[in-house]
Amino acid sequence: MFRLTLFVFLASYWLLSGLCRAADQGPFIIVIKDHLFSPASVAVPAGQKIKLTVDNQDATAEEFESYDLNREKVVNGHKKIIVFIGPLQKGAYRYFGDFHPKTAQGIIVVQ
Repeated sequence: MFRLTLFVFLASYWLLSGLCRAADQGPFIIVIKDHLFSPASVAVPAGQKIKLTVDNQDATAEEFESYDLNREKVVNGHKKIIVFIGPLQKGAYRYFGDFHPKTAQGIIVVQ
């Protein structure tokens, strides 16, 4: 009976830990709408290369720019781009829209 209980416990732990790691894998999507980034804060795992999709739903172009991440990429109106970042250490990394820097701001939180 003890072996069966131990087996069930370990199997459950293994499955649940795998699901938690899978949830950390994204997808990581930032939407630009009305010159705002949504969500304004994106949590990503530390120590992993991240594929970030930036979806511009506005008619005008915006630029995804981050001094912290050393990235700068234009997103044309009604288009999407892919930005690869990382692996990153734990911390906060700011980004902004260079064409609308007062409204288009966000942060990537690496946990």
